[in-house]
Amino acid sequence: MPPAPPRPPSCSIYLVTPPLAAAAASAFAELLAKVVATAPIASLRVRFEPGAESEARAIVAPLLKLAATADCALLLDGDPRRAARLGADGAHVEGVGEALDDALDSLKPERIVGAGALRMRDDAMTAGEKGVDYVMFGEPRGAAPSMALELLLERVGWWAEIFETPCVAYAESIEAAHRLAAAGADFVAVDRVIWDAPSPVEAVRSLHAALDRVAAHSP
Repeated sequence: MPPAPPRPPSCSIYLVTPPLAAAAASAFAELLAKVVATAPIASLRVRFEPGAESEARAIVAPLLKLAATADCALLLDGDPRRAARLGADGAHVEGVGEALDDALDSLKPERIVGAGALRMRDDAMTAGEKGVDYVMFGEPRGAAPSMALELLLERVGWWAEIFETPCVAYAESIEAAHRLAAAGADFVAVDRVIWDAPSPVEAVRSLHAALDRVAAHSP
């Protein structure tokens, strides 16, 4: 009997840190080590508390080691020059304006540049034409979702059907992550659903299982 065809890869996990300061970096790194040992994490995006940018090296250093061990791309919010200076794999930039152009000019092709805060379809298409490595849809504005789930599912399906640039979709829950993966997202971005859970380790295990179910039922 010929071997069964390999299962299509699952939609991958794009993990976003809570805003970090140096004082909490060590404790967070300990928790992160348990999380990345539980399920494959494709990308880790590091956010900084307001005013903590000057502490970036102390925040990022222990996370770089963890990401390298886990074969996980480490991306930094904000200034792309900081990503290069600290040895990160790339940067996440909001919008399609001058900041994105600067990131592409300074980081490509050696490092990753992703674009988020893309409210309109035209913004996403502009980012793709500029050569970003991924577009992100649905990340929240403060505490509120930027896009209703049904609209986000439609946006992900539209992008996946037409464009080759990978799509990252922000998931407010594990169920939403499952639905977004089924709609065609290449990655699901999660933050509070993991970090606010009673057990982040169990939450990421459940998330990985949900994404794996999508892969198991793919044609």
